[in-house]
Amino acid sequence: MVQPHVACRSVDHYHGVMTSPPFDAEGRFQRPVAQLRNWITPDGSAGPTGRAGYAAEAGRYHLYIAEGCPWCHRTWMFRVLKGLEDVVPMSMVTLAWGPKGWAFDDSSERYRDRLHGRASVRDIYEADTPDYAGPVTVPVLWDDRTQTIVSNESADIIRMFNSAFNDVTGNSTDYYPAELRAEIDEINERIYHRLNNAVYRAGFAQTQLAYEEAFDDVFDTLTFLEKHLATRRYLCGERITEADWRLFPTLVRFDVAYVGCFRCDLRRLIDYPNLWGYTRDLYQRPGIAQTVLPHIYRLGYYSIPIAVGHGRIIPKGPVVDFATEHGRGS
Repeated sequence: MVQPHVACRSVDHYHGVMTSPPFDAEGRFQRPVAQLRNWITPDGSAGPTGRAGYAAEAGRYHLYIAEGCPWCHRTWMFRVLKGLEDVVPMSMVTLAWGPKGWAFDDSSERYRDRLHGRASVRDIYEADTPDYAGPVTVPVLWDDRTQTIVSNESADIIRMFNSAFNDVTGNSTDYYPAELRAEIDEINERIYHRLNNAVYRAGFAQTQLAYEEAFDDVFDTLTFLEKHLATRRYLCGERITEADWRLFPTLVRFDVAYVGCFRCDLRRLIDYPNLWGYTRDLYQRPGIAQTVLPHIYRLGYYSIPIAVGHGRIIPKGPVVDFATEHGRGS
């Protein structure tokens, strides 16, 4: 089965977001599918989906993210890993939910739209399509030359960042090498359905059946990963790949958000020695720590209506120290 492509939907974080989430007849959360899927390529030729015309150039594109969103986190990390900070500028939405959804704060250096000073992400979608009526999602990769959205699919954006700009930056590190693609795709498929998205299926479940199905998927997969990582440093061996960076955002949010807010509370990440060491190993890679913000995860997840049973009280813990020695090699 082909993996669904996902973006951070308006059911994911912050105030006012659980307005009309999609569920099936059994109360299972159904994540919507990303719709805008063009590709940046080295020469502007067409990618696997969408239309041609998006050539890799410094300063032409702009990335919009929510810093608490795990799907956005992928793109932020790849921007760092591939040395794209000066090539693809980035703006972040605020923690507050505005009248149009994801919002910027023009008075804030951190949370303003650095490109055009727009008030909301919806304004970006409407600049692309004036009568836009679909879901407004992040991440968004914007082309300022054509005034269009390149993509709102995180899985595609990280693959663009992985290779499209190599000639621009001189950074040829490959996190999706040809010889490992089949293995990466296979493990991505499993981890997406049974962990990355399963924590949301548990947290947003509308019935006991839906919750228990998702809960079992989460902890079956964590057990699988713990055993898998007992004999290899990373998911595909001794080399860090895309699969590791797609898993990582879920792991760094697990103890501070998913255990409590999403009721994924059988065990904590720190109860899995191999996974816990592996997470710290990835965290300690150059540039990654700056993208990990546990205090933002607490504020975001415990402020959404799904957490109303917690009285909208933001917990002070747990404290998770990702900087301690990981013991998984140098």
